[in-house]
Amino acid sequence: MSAAAVDAVPSPCNSVCRIDARTGWCEGCMRSLDEIVGWSTLSDTEKREVLSALASRHTAPATSLKA
Repeated sequence: MSAAAVDAVPSPCNSVCRIDARTGWCEGCMRSLDEIVGWSTLSDTEKREVLSALASRHTAPATSLKA
């Protein structure tokens, strides 16, 4: 296995694909539609930034609104 494959940032998708109308985030992985659609073109650094944002989304109140 190549070093690139070992270091690749995996998708957070867990096959629970429903967008919450209040937040605009997927109920499964907590990404926005833009983040989901663009995932394959993001650099590993950008992917890690998205993953960092997901941690706070999991703890955000259910009343969070999309920006």
